[in-house]
Amino acid sequence: MKADHHRNMTDQELLQQFYNDHNNKWLGSLLQRYTLLLLGVCMKYLKNEEEAKDSVQQIFLKVIQELHKYKVEYLKSWLYMVAKNHCLMKLREKQGKITVEITDRLAARQENETDMQALLKNELALDLMAGALKELNPEQQQCVTLFYLHKKSYQEVSDATGYSMLQVKSYIQNGKRNLKILIERKLQERENSK
Repeated sequence: MKADHHRNMTDQELLQQFYNDHNNKWLGSLLQRYTLLLLGVCMKYLKNEEEAKDSVQQIFLKVIQELHKYKVEYLKSWLYMVAKNHCLMKLREKQGKITVEITDRLAARQENETDMQALLKNELALDLMAGALKELNPEQQQCVTLFYLHKKSYQEVSDATGYSMLQVKSYIQNGKRNLKILIERKLQERENSK
């Protein structure tokens, strides 16, 4: 009965339950939904079923550790990035110092049209994000960059910048809201200029 109840819950609800009581059973239910997606991502990059299966297990462990430390809002895209980065690291270890860019280009060439469109969308999103980040005020820019891109905790951001914890939280919250507004505006401008 309980498993059925979990099945009816959205990803967001399961994640919220986990953040409420930090019980890994919620993550178990959640990660089960993404096993095939993660296996697919690993197969795409590693081209080896055994390695891909091992990698999914390692990614699960990493995800569980990270979710205990950080609050993630967009689980599916975050999981995809964790899996992709894990695979690229494995490829680098195997093939020496292969760059992410080359690996990405090779992977992109082998993808079908819809994957290619998704990739272009991600690149567009990254371009928009980079542009919008530059438009934030210096305090927000610094705190958002340290927190989201360098994965620093509030305390580490506070130590690095000299801002109080309250200021750090405020800059991150306002920076995130402003980023969303700026990105939406840039997307609208792109649409209008077509």
